Amino acid sequence: MDRSEKEKLVASLHKTLKGASLVVVTQQVGLTVSEVSDLRRKMRAAGASFKVAKNRLTRRALEGTSFQHLGSLFKGPTAIAYSSDPVAAAKVAVEFSNKNEKLKVIGGGLGEKVLDQNAVKALATLPSLPELRAKILGTIVAPATRLATVIRAPASQLARVMDAKAKKSAEG
Repeated sequence: MDRSEKEKLVASLHKTLKGASLVVVTQQVGLTVSEVSDLRRKMRAAGASFKVAKNRLTRRALEGTSFQHLGSLFKGPTAIAYSSDPVAAAKVAVEFSNKNEKLKVIGGGLGEKVLDQNAVKALATLPSLPELRAKILGTIVAPATRLATVIRAPASQLARVMDAKAKKSAEG
């Protein structure tokens, strides 16, 4: 890779990291191509991304972003997972690392805040943004549904009583 390609890579990664809410730094030793492809597929499905890049280039890309304080984590064979959703990348990375010991979460950043391994795992247990939206929507809709049921109940009861009365009259 020549100098211009490296500059393009750093600029592209810098732009991507500026738009991210969460960055998870991982160490990956011995992951096969199919395992990395599987991890990337899971990340994409969750709205996150996974990238293996040279440590020096990644540290350069971090400069000027809210994640520049993560530079010290880039030692050895590292990769980053990032997402605009503050939970998605952590969820997928932690879930994958629990199933595959070749990937280890070593830390991350949520905006200006540095996260250690335990903080990233705790973040992964939180519901994602779509899950929170669904819960809020369910909470908002539930009273309206109950109200419609209560309002509809007397009319249906009245109809049943009248039907029973009509059947009784027809029999007698």
